[in-house]
Amino acid sequence: MRRFLRPGHDPVRERLKRDLFQFNKTVEHGFPHQPSALGYSPFLRLMAIGTRSGAIKLYGAPGVEFMGLHEENNTVMQIHFIPDQCQLVTLLDDNSLHLWSLKQHSGASELREEHRFTLKGPPGSPPSATQITAVLPHSSREVLYLGTESGNIFVVELPLFRVLEDRTITSEAVLQRVPEDYCNRRSCELVEALQEHPKNPDQILIGYSRGLIVLWDLQNNKVTHQFLGSQQLENLYWQRDGSKFISCHYDGSYTQWPVSSDNRQPEPLENLVPYGPFPCKAISKIYWQTTKNGLPYIIFQGGMPRASYGDRHSISVVHGSQQTAFDFTSRVIDFFIIFSSEPTAEYDDPSAMVVLAEEELVVIDLKTAGWPALHPPYLASLHCSAITCSHHVSNIPLKLWERIISAGSKQNVHYSNMPWPIDGGTNIAPDPPQRDLLLTGHEDGTVRFWDASGVCLHLLYKLSTVRVFLTDADPNDNMNMLGEDEWPPLRKVGTFDPYSDDPRLGIQKIYLCKYSGYLAVAGTAGQVLVMELNDEDAEHVVDHAEADLLQDQEGYRWKGHEKLKTRDGPVRFEAGFQPFVLVQCQPPAVVTSLALHSEWKLVAFGTSHGFGLFDHQQKRLVFVKCTLHPSDQLALEGPLSRVKSLKKSLRQSFRRIRRSRVSSRKRRGASGNASEVQEANAKFDQDALQEMELAPVQRKIEARSAEDSFTGFVRTLYFADTFLRDSSRHCPSLWAGTNGGTVYAFCLRVPPAERRMDEPVRAEQAKEIQLMHRAPVVGILVLDGRSTPLPEPLEVAHDLSKSPDMQGSHQLLVVSEEQFKVFTLPKVSSKLKLKLTALEGCRVRKVTVANFGSCKTDDYSENDLAVLTNLGDIQIISLPFLKLQIRYPCIRKEDVSGIASCVFTKYGQGFYLISPSEFERFSLSTKWLVEPRCLVDMPEVTSNNHVHNKSGMENAARKSRSLGDYGEDERKSGRLMEHALLNDEKVLKEIQSTLEGGR
Repeated sequence: MRRFLRPGHDPVRERLKRDLFQFNKTVEHGFPHQPSALGYSPFLRLMAIGTRSGAIKLYGAPGVEFMGLHEENNTVMQIHFIPDQCQLVTLLDDNSLHLWSLKQHSGASELREEHRFTLKGPPGSPPSATQITAVLPHSSREVLYLGTESGNIFVVELPLFRVLEDRTITSEAVLQRVPEDYCNRRSCELVEALQEHPKNPDQILIGYSRGLIVLWDLQNNKVTHQFLGSQQLENLYWQRDGSKFISCHYDGSYTQWPVSSDNRQPEPLENLVPYGPFPCKAISKIYWQTTKNGLPYIIFQGGMPRASYGDRHSISVVHGSQQTAFDFTSRVIDFFIIFSSEPTAEYDDPSAMVVLAEEELVVIDLKTAGWPALHPPYLASLHCSAITCSHHVSNIPLKLWERIISAGSKQNVHYSNMPWPIDGGTNIAPDPPQRDLLLTGHEDGTVRFWDASGVCLHLLYKLSTVRVFLTDADPNDNMNMLGEDEWPPLRKVGTFDPYSDDPRLGIQKIYLCKYSGYLAVAGTAGQVLVMELNDEDAEHVVDHAEADLLQDQEGYRWKGHEKLKTRDGPVRFEAGFQPFVLVQCQPPAVVTSLALHSEWKLVAFGTSHGFGLFDHQQKRLVFVKCTLHPSDQLALEGPLSRVKSLKKSLRQSFRRIRRSRVSSRKRRGASGNASEVQEANAKFDQDALQEMELAPVQRKIEARSAEDSFTGFVRTLYFADTFLRDSSRHCPSLWAGTNGGTVYAFCLRVPPAERRMDEPVRAEQAKEIQLMHRAPVVGILVLDGRSTPLPEPLEVAHDLSKSPDMQGSHQLLVVSEEQFKVFTLPKVSSKLKLKLTALEGCRVRKVTVANFGSCKTDDYSENDLAVLTNLGDIQIISLPFLKLQIRYPCIRKEDVSGIASCVFTKYGQGFYLISPSEFERFSLSTKWLVEPRCLVDMPEVTSNNHVHNKSGMENAARKSRSLGDYGEDERKSGRLMEHALLNDEKVLKEIQSTLEGGR
């Protein structure tokens, strides 16, 4: 009965668990999913991105990142930074405004939402009366000007969003100064653009959608100039000196307008259709940037001829005789130009163009000849080709790290060397304790190597496997080549390319040995490539070998895709990882498992038909083992025949339900009278209840039929030097686990180094274990005499791990989807097991060994199992006693792709995809935590020429002080302000009227 009793509470262990385990979601890596808005503060040198799910993310210098989330989860439509403040305003698609502030807390800055507000019209007014279309934060830092669909402009006081009704600019007031014949032809309609005069903050430029533009005097509440445009307006931009502005229009034209000191009717200086004379797309945004050499930069979005280039997403840059139309791979959301923001500067002198496209961020260097792109240190487009798998390697040796970076730098020669221009804030996070790599496999046959050591996920190197195979596309094609006379002068920019030349190229498994530099990658069409790192370009023949996994079977016919055709003769490879051997599985099914042992020079691979072992030093196939069950016809259909699979699995599910109902009826007794049946039922229920109460974490596991589909599917492969034949001699071994709950163990004879090339590697099957419940085997692990997992290949040789204990008896841990089971070796007798609970159908999806160190002392660490279930929970289970330590909810159980993409690290961290373009990083350890920690200080305001009066200065000073913790000076300032307000007669009258209205 002892095994049924609940374990007692151990306070020492509970304390230790608090020192070891802690769950945190720390940072999101990659590119925001579905971006919808862009903002930039020249004052803070920070960029903000809003998304359709209501997230807002701020970026500055590498490592400076902030994130906020609107409670409403509505689309962020616009983002505007308050001039010279650590504040910004967001507009959502529900017409609400939100004020965010960067405030210091515990020595670091945090992004907080301060206030929210929805503009409301008078009772009975239509929604369009207050639907905000344009937002202008005034340089006084006191008010926002809100343009609406009705043509009215409302003024809202910051920070509390109080509407100043007496300062509203109505469309009727604007039309009083506009000629009658123009008013009759077109009304103001919605406000399309609001721009403050760069030299006179008492004037704002108002642009209406039908083409009318007026300059409004804020002091005298009147129109001083009107500009009668004839085309639908898209946007406005002031030139730096305020003598001219430029308007862009729906017909693909832009117009330059003078602003004279007298009240004469202004006529346009220039009206140009850059890509005319044929009908063109709208120019939605434009910049006019002045330079010292006199030639301006004219930069505009759109304007392409509709008939031929209507599907292009372009931004054109014109500088004298230079003109380039940058052609982006996805829709342009917004862009901005980084230029001199010093008020005393005479010229703009633009340095960079930052473009937010739907699928990536592109930054163009405008200072360097040819206008090259910059290599971004963050916001990487992870999904430039869809991610198909990932692999994490911790603690990379410095030499390998430098060689990978060197190979990557040779690929980046076409990028600009300009320093990253968005450099606001200070990264105060400690330096990463080690160098970590995250490798992602992609649908187009590439593997990307990411620096995952810190907050910024930075691309180091890209490997392509395409050159080994013959595909429809020539890898030497250059999409950026332009003819000399081509018009428009399009140039492709960006890396997003979701279209694969051939879906069979997709990478499914990756294994990197950080000590030897060997890399194995396996793909969708049964291809397994073994590579080694070469610092120079090379041309060589890739050796081929074929592994027929159905060699002993008759009557099977593969119905899936064909294998990839390989190139004959030598193939030229860039510096980096270069393949030297290709193993082709037959049938060419998806490779489902992969293991590499660089010390023994062996690679093991598995598919839905079986597994094989290849000696990549002798370039010879050691053996293959077919695991196909006679009923596994689905395994021969390939990944493209999924409809039949779904129908068959549904049929089998219904059959299982029927079988379980029939068996339960039989248990309850088909014969006998009703009272006997009722009594038997009651006893059965009572026994079941008692079993549940005594063992709450354990359950009976329903055995699966051997006829279930894909039983031969190889889920895991594992190399181990352990005791397999007898307890006196250990030998190399290979273990394989299948979907049908079978574990195969092979003894390997690897010749010593001096005879390694002369004698073949030999293999002989030593064990075959069949789990009773036939659940898929997802992990295999051997523990040494100290109950410690065996070290990685070459880890001991590099003095990074203790030698395994070969004196005590070894243990085998087999992890299936439904239970953990420990066997003794070499007898393979069951020693210990932990069954997962049946509540809500919990099954193991991912499992790995992680090392957890104590946050209190450097002297203590332990190895535990980190387990992810199909419910999205993460469980930590102790070794070797299989005790559940703690459980954390991590991923929504509905997020199947997120659960499938999860990868654990060796030190208790993990990554999973929260969208096709973003990894969420989490930590289970108190010691290993990578999260942003940064500081944004309030820079000094160099000029106060935009501040109207003393009260504005005081208000700005009060806001700037609010970024720190409140102290005595702040409280005194607050009391003085309160005293000044209570002595203001106008304010007192307003308070009185508000109170009377409330009554």
